[in-house]
Amino acid sequence: MYKILIVDDEPLAVVGIRSMIESLNMDLQVIDTAGNGEEALKAMEKEMPDIVLTDIKMPVMDGLKYIRTCRERYGAKKPVFIMLTSYEDFSMAKQAITYNARDYLVKVELTEELLRESMLRAMEHVGPVIDITDENAVAGSSFLYRMRDKFMISLLHDLFESEDQFRLQAQDLGLAFDHEQYICCYGELLSPRGLSLSYSQYSTLFSGCVGMLTNLVERTVPCHAITLDSSHFALIICAGGELPDTGMLLERVFSSIHNYYNVTVRCGVGIAVSSPMSICDSFQFARSAFRRSDDVNPIVQSPSNGSTNTHDAFNISLVKKELIRAFEEYDPTLLTQTVGRLIDLLNEHTHHYVQSLDLASNLLYLSISILPDGEEVLKEYFCDTADSYLSLYRMNSVVQITQWLDRYRDCMCRLFEERRRDHKNRIVSDVKKYISAHTHDKLSLNEVAAIFGVSPSYLSQLFGRYNDTGFNEYINTCKIEEAKRLLRTENHKVYEVAEILNFGSEFYFSKVFKKIQGVTPSEYLSKP
Repeated sequence: MYKILIVDDEPLAVVGIRSMIESLNMDLQVIDTAGNGEEALKAMEKEMPDIVLTDIKMPVMDGLKYIRTCRERYGAKKPVFIMLTSYEDFSMAKQAITYNARDYLVKVELTEELLRESMLRAMEHVGPVIDITDENAVAGSSFLYRMRDKFMISLLHDLFESEDQFRLQAQDLGLAFDHEQYICCYGELLSPRGLSLSYSQYSTLFSGCVGMLTNLVERTVPCHAITLDSSHFALIICAGGELPDTGMLLERVFSSIHNYYNVTVRCGVGIAVSSPMSICDSFQFARSAFRRSDDVNPIVQSPSNGSTNTHDAFNISLVKKELIRAFEEYDPTLLTQTVGRLIDLLNEHTHHYVQSLDLASNLLYLSISILPDGEEVLKEYFCDTADSYLSLYRMNSVVQITQWLDRYRDCMCRLFEERRRDHKNRIVSDVKKYISAHTHDKLSLNEVAAIFGVSPSYLSQLFGRYNDTGFNEYINTCKIEEAKRLLRTENHKVYEVAEILNFGSEFYFSKVFKKIQGVTPSEYLSKP
C-alpha cells in the first residue's frame, strides 16, 4: 500500500483530490492531509508518506519551500512529489522540478485518468513497497477506530462508569478534552441523489461530507466528528476561551458542502457546557433542536436556559450498565430484559413520540458503534425494507417504534446467541490487537483492564485460558518483535530502542530481549 499525503490550503481541493484517489481503486492510502508546508512537515514526522501531492501557493510555508526543506532533511529519493498548480503557477511548477518533483498537475484540468497516470508514474519511481504492516497490525488499526467510535458514543450518552475511566480512555486514544467549553451538534445529510445511489456509493458520499465538515470546522476551532449511522452525525465543538458564533460557522460550512456535493445539511445545536462529562446534556439539547429544523431553518440553536427533564425518562444512560454488559458479553437474556423494560416504558407514554424516537435511535447508534460489524448486521437483517434499518425514521407513532424495537431486539439476540460462546476469546483477541498497536507505550494489566472495562484479575484469567502466554509475557514478546524491526530496519541504537519501547533501562531491555530471542540485542545485530 502506497501512503499518500495531500497538502493544500483549500479544503474543497483536499476533499476532492482525496475522493478522486479513493475512487481510483489503486493500492493507495491517504494517511493524512495538511493545509501548508509547515503542517505537512509535522505530519511527516509521525508517518513518512511515499507520495506527496502538494499545492504551491500556501500560507505559512509554500510548496517550494516545503519540498526544498524535505530534500534537505530526507534526501532526494523519498517521498515522491507531485505538484498541484494553477495556470499562473506554471513557472513555479517548473522550478519545483529542480527540487526533484516528479510531476505537476493543473488543478482545474484534473481528471481521474490524469491522476491515475500520474500516480502510476510516481509508484514506479518509488518502487515496490515493503509493507511491514501485517494482518494483525491492520486489524489493530481497525480495532482502534472501533474503540474511538465506542468512546464517542459513550460520551454522547453518558455511559462511562466514572470520570477516571473517561479520562484514561481519552488519553489512551489521544483525544484532547482539556478545553473550557463544548457544544454538541446533531445533524442529518440529505441528498437528492440518495435513492439512485447504491449503499456503497452513498456511504462514500456521506464519508466525504463528514470529512469536509471536520476539515472546515477545524480551521476555526477544534472539533470531533462522530458518524452515527449512514445519514446522521454528531459534532463536538471545543473552545479554549470564547466560543465562535456556532450558527454562522455551520452556515458557512454547510454552504460549502452543498456547493461541492449537492447535499443539504439540517442540524440542531446544543447548549454550551464547561465539562466533557456534560457533553451528553448538550447532545440531548442538540437532538431536541434538530427536530425543529426544516428547509427554511436548517440550523436551529438551543435556548441557553433549557432543561433536559423531559428527556430523563427516555435516556438510555438509565440502563447503561445493563446495556454495556449485554453488548460486551453477548448476553441475549440481559438484552431481552433491558430492551423489554424500555419498550414497556414507551408503551406507558404513547404520546411521547419524539422522545421514543430518540431512545430507539440511540440504541441503534450504540449497536453500530460497539459491534465491529454492527451496521452490516442491521442492514442485512432489515434488508426487506426499502431503507433498511433507517426505516426507524419513517415510524409515525410510538406503537410503530416499539414494533421496530421488537424486531431490533430479535436481531441482536440472534446475533448474541451465535457469538456468545466466543465473546471471552474476543476480549483476549481485542486486547492482543491493542497491545500490538501500543508497543511504544508503558503497558500495565490494571490500565489495559480499565480501558476494556474488565477487572485486572478477570483479564489475567482470560489470558491464561485463551492465550499461549500470560499477559506480561505477551507484552514483552510484542515489544521485542518491534525492537527487532527498530534495530534492523530503522538502524536505532540499543539504548534508543530501550527508551522508545519504554523498558526503563538498557539493561532490562537486553535482559528481556535475550530471554525471548536467546541472544542479546548486540548479538542479534551481529548476525547476517
